[in-house]
Amino acid sequence: MLRLTFGGAGLDTFRSTGIGDEYLRLFFPDPATGELALPVIDETGRWTYPDGPSKVRCSTYTVRRFDPVRGELDIDFVVHAGGVASDWAQRAAPGDSITLNSPRGLYAPPPGTQWQLLAADATGLPALSRLLEQMPPGLQTRVFAEVIDAAHEQPLATPPGTSITWLHGGNGVAPSGLDAVLRRVPLPAGPGYVWVAGEQKVVRGIRKYVRQELKLPAQCYELVGYWVAQHDWEARYEALDPAIRSRIEAAWESDRDPEEVQDEVDATYELVGL
Repeated sequence: MLRLTFGGAGLDTFRSTGIGDEYLRLFFPDPATGELALPVIDETGRWTYPDGPSKVRCSTYTVRRFDPVRGELDIDFVVHAGGVASDWAQRAAPGDSITLNSPRGLYAPPPGTQWQLLAADATGLPALSRLLEQMPPGLQTRVFAEVIDAAHEQPLATPPGTSITWLHGGNGVAPSGLDAVLRRVPLPAGPGYVWVAGEQKVVRGIRKYVRQELKLPAQCYELVGYWVAQHDWEARYEALDPAIRSRIEAAWESDRDPEEVQDEVDATYELVGL
């Protein structure tokens, strides 16, 4: 994990949501030409790509820390070979600039929540860490964090009523144990909340458990796929039958229940091996 601290006048207008898992997009210049391609927001609020989407080099990252007084923003990068963001972060030096957009947070336990279950792999550790640091007192919390091995464990805040279990595996080097472990955890009585961040297929399995077996209402969970294990996922998606891609895209653009849409899209991805 590599932490970079950003500063400068460009952060004067940055407004944090204050939510522990808030995220933003970083836009990177082309390493060969130095040119920066950005999307354009149309009148409906959607992104359009005048130069084509392949020209826009961006990645989504958690705001690990924002200090408005010092004008500093920290972002933790999982270092790996061949990633646009990872490569840039390892080359970054004082004076380099980056473009980012406004943040958005997802973590939102309903009022009256008595317990919560938090789980993440290495990519979710920055958000998990900040959530624990901002945890309200008295909330019973079980935490499961999965990293490659013991050397990758990090110090985490442990508010009263919180227990933390480290798992070793997953993260693109071994099968993940998060899904199996969460299914075995005895859950307390009363209203609860489940928050998970990790690899897309792992989160997909956990989502089945939360929706189909626990039958939690949508406001009682936030399950986010932070990355995809298949390096050729985008190419395989583009190679799908155009009718399948159109059906997926139409589902996302519809006004249907987003959770039902996610169920349908997940089922389609599983059917075609994505």
